[in-house]
Amino acid sequence: MATINSREDQDGVTIGWQAIVRKKGYPSQSKTFRTKRDAEAWARLTESAMERGLWQNQSDADSTTLADALDRYGREVSSLKKSGKIELYRIGNLKTDKIAKLHLSRIRGADLAEYRDRRLKAGLSDSSVRLELAIISNLYTVAMKEWRMEGLRNPVLSVRKPSPGKARDRRLSPIEEKKLLGECTPSLKAIILFALETGMRRGEIQKLLWKDVDFTKCTAQLLDTKNGEDRLIPLSSRAIAVLKKLPRNINGKVFPGTDISHSFAAACKRVEIKDLRFHDLRHEATSRFFEKRLNPVQVAAITGHKTLQMLKRYTHLRAEDLAKLLE
Repeated sequence: MATINSREDQDGVTIGWQAIVRKKGYPSQSKTFRTKRDAEAWARLTESAMERGLWQNQSDADSTTLADALDRYGREVSSLKKSGKIELYRIGNLKTDKIAKLHLSRIRGADLAEYRDRRLKAGLSDSSVRLELAIISNLYTVAMKEWRMEGLRNPVLSVRKPSPGKARDRRLSPIEEKKLLGECTPSLKAIILFALETGMRRGEIQKLLWKDVDFTKCTAQLLDTKNGEDRLIPLSSRAIAVLKKLPRNINGKVFPGTDISHSFAAACKRVEIKDLRFHDLRHEATSRFFEKRLNPVQVAAITGHKTLQMLKRYTHLRAEDLAKLLE
């Protein structure tokens, strides 16, 4: 049987009710409520769950705040990911919101809906809010599977997510390409040309080593890429020409010491090219592969995309180029 005790302040005034459930084979459970009715209801539910073998210990979830859980998730999960730095940055933002003070077992869908709306009102994009909710959702999954919090339920599953938004379809026009290349430093020009010829990600370009380039076979070996796999890509004659003009660096990197994102943004600003990001060059290169009549399997082998759906997001074919193929 459960025990219900009143909790009193120093003046003897009842300020709450504590329910204590003791049952053989289970650890003692206690919880304090504002009303006696709530305490009795919780005790009945807990005893019933124990009798039916459905009870699961939630003491850890009851005592762990979302902020504490995010810290642990950052150490044990995010730090091991390739995108760990970005995810840890998002976790830092999550911890500044008042929802981080709530205990894991107390967070409901309504709490997350209010959090979602606060973040959107603060100016975050739909995509950013979706990513933050995804972190919370995966945190609950990890907590249930690995942190002995089996009794938790994932509240993110009951919340409407912001729209994923429309995929970027920014293409680099021939005029923009000419203006941009004319304004760049020699090192940035080489990087842009190489990116357009290979479809490589910025990080892959920055990590490329001379020892991984085979001029005889016209290939480059990309190690430990974003999706965790190595990739051998072909190098066009134009890409080879770019590489052969580059000086060799003592650290072995093909493109050493360049802050690509900053330099690219500055060059775009100087020639008044708007809304163009370095990653858009990967989109552009992928689209050009298709315009050269490579099939999806061939393109995926070069770019490293896992599925056709993923590849489609990065492929934006010009209608005028498709029209020429129909002639």
